[in-house]
Parts: sequence; C-alpha cells; structure tokens
Amino acid sequence: QVMLVESGGGLAQAGDSLRLSCAASGRTFSDYAMGWFRQAPGKEREFVGGISWSGAPYYADSVKGRFTISRDNAKNTMYLQMNSLKPEDTAVYYCAARNSVLIAQDKERYQYWGQGTQVTVSS
Repeated sequence: QVMLVESGGGLAQAGDSLRLSCAASGRTFSDYAMGWFRQAPGKEREFVGGISWSGAPYYADSVKGRFTISRDNAKNTMYLQMNSLKPEDTAVYYCAARNSVLIAQDKERYQYWGQGTQVTVSS
C-alpha cells in the first residue's frame, strides 16, 4: 500500500510560479513511476506529466516548457514546479503512483492517489 499527500497548492496570478509536492509513504518509493494529474470543474481528470523510477520525466503538450517534474527518492517526494501559470491551469492537482517503473498517461493505470490540492490562477 502507498499513501500519497500533496501540498503546495494555492492562489496565483497569471505568470506566477507554484511548486507542488507529493510525499509518499508505504512501499519503497523508487519501486514505482509517479504521475501528476489535474481536474478542472466539469472536466475529466487529465494527465499533466509523469516521472519514471529513474527520474526521466514526460509532459503533456499543454504544460511542456512551463512545468517541471522531479523526484527525490531519498525523501520519498515528487515535485511539480509550475512556471508561467495560466488561468487554464486552474484545477485540483493529484499525484498518483503505479505499480511499474514506467510512466503511463492513462489514469486507469495508476493504483494509488493523493487527495488533491487546489491550484487557482487568476488573470
């Protein structure tokens, strides 16, 4: 079993930066790939990006060049650095873990989820 807790959400203005953290506990953190997803009101939960067990990231086109995902296996923590925020980035952000070392974009392939943290970007 893996438990995930996100933190770092809040209010921002367009162009600002925020950093989200995802703290994991339970199984060995480096055993699994991690992902960030987001869900805006009335929309499906969508893939933001992910990172493999070895630290190789992959991003959705909508955030590529603005967001950076990293992980610190020694601290059992994953990060999402969000720069140049836009109002359309407003959503609840979730971190997720899957029983594989490889990233997946499909949310159904993730077995463990955090409770989410709200990010609101005003124009």
